[in-house]
Amino acid sequence: MKPCRVPGAQLRATWRYGLRAGLGAVALAAWVATGAVAQTAPGATVESLLEIARQNNPELASMRHEALAAKERVGQADALPDPRFRLELQDVTRMGAQNPTLWPADVGSTRYTLTQELPWFGTRDLKKAQAEYAALGAETTAQGVWVDVASRIKLSFAQLYFLSRSQKLSQEILALMQRLEQIAQVRYAAGLAPQQDAIRAQTEQTAMKAELIGMQSELRQAQTRLNGLLARPMQAELAEPQTLRALPVADALNAQALEQRARARNPQLASDEARVNAADKGQELAIKGRYPTLMLGIAPTQFQNDFKTWDLMLEMNIPLWQGTRRAQERESLAMLEAARAKRDATANQLLSDLNENIAALQSAQQTESLVGNSLLPQAELTLQAALVGYEAGKVDFATVLDAQRQIRQAKLSRIKAQAEGQARLAQIERLLGEDL
Repeated sequence: MKPCRVPGAQLRATWRYGLRAGLGAVALAAWVATGAVAQTAPGATVESLLEIARQNNPELASMRHEALAAKERVGQADALPDPRFRLELQDVTRMGAQNPTLWPADVGSTRYTLTQELPWFGTRDLKKAQAEYAALGAETTAQGVWVDVASRIKLSFAQLYFLSRSQKLSQEILALMQRLEQIAQVRYAAGLAPQQDAIRAQTEQTAMKAELIGMQSELRQAQTRLNGLLARPMQAELAEPQTLRALPVADALNAQALEQRARARNPQLASDEARVNAADKGQELAIKGRYPTLMLGIAPTQFQNDFKTWDLMLEMNIPLWQGTRRAQERESLAMLEAARAKRDATANQLLSDLNENIAALQSAQQTESLVGNSLLPQAELTLQAALVGYEAGKVDFATVLDAQRQIRQAKLSRIKAQAEGQARLAQIERLLGEDL
């Protein structure tokens, strides 16, 4: 009995020391690498990424300039058309008494005509209102672009967090499997376990190393997508995500309150509403087409050096072909109805997506709470019991592997729930048009 107890004590000491040393080395290396990158690269928090995107994202810059251009059209729509000036030199040869001349005092008479076009009453106001709604639509579209870019950055950050934490977890489990292999080798040398235990530990390590290769590839792809949103070089370094934003409490996820906020603040819905108003003014403009456009003018006539006659003129177009104008009115009405239908479709889809993401966020919160408070502690106890039992020769190696897989799955489920919660929060904020 004594020879059996001594190897057991040695195995426990070897296991505990090796596990602490292995995990400590992994944690130290990760901390050092994280600190070095964090000093030079953004990405530790999502706020640091959003600040860069707000300044550098070219899509956002493009929409901002388009919104500024739309604002400048308001003044153009309210302005009168440019006046027209016409100069007529009459009888440039003075009935053949002189050579042709272009000097006004030397011709038979010179007529100066100045005209100004005047749209029908109210037309300019309608054009200005239409341009203002178009500018508002461009501004809300620019806001929508930013909200969309910010949402994609938040989603990419959540994915990066998931991949980074999953990679760390796999490295920890790989270190655990390496220590298990050492224990299995010691037990095999002492005749207390079959060689198959060590081989299975090696097989598990090989599988986990293959998973780490795939994770590294996915991590690099996620970093590339994020750099693209930030308008940075695709291979630029990003710091490892450190902290996640706090998820909202239950009271902040009231569906009716969030629906009201979404109706009032969603940029896409606001843009569609502006298009409806612009189309409504367009219909009124089409009706104004039934009335003529006026042209007022004054025309003094010069004889040699004196202005002896002054003429006034009034000109207007005759809206005779009413069939054409009725077609324009029907076209504008159809465009108005189309804009209203699109607005309603946007609102319906908005509310559907909002409620879907609220439910998914609540589910992610519940899952994280369940895993963190129940499943993970249970899995840790199971692993500890399996390790002690394996050292004592009471359980086989397969039981230890099952316990290791359970704790890995529990930790992975928790990380996944955290990332899912962040992703759903980003989607809700995209639909609201503002941070929750």
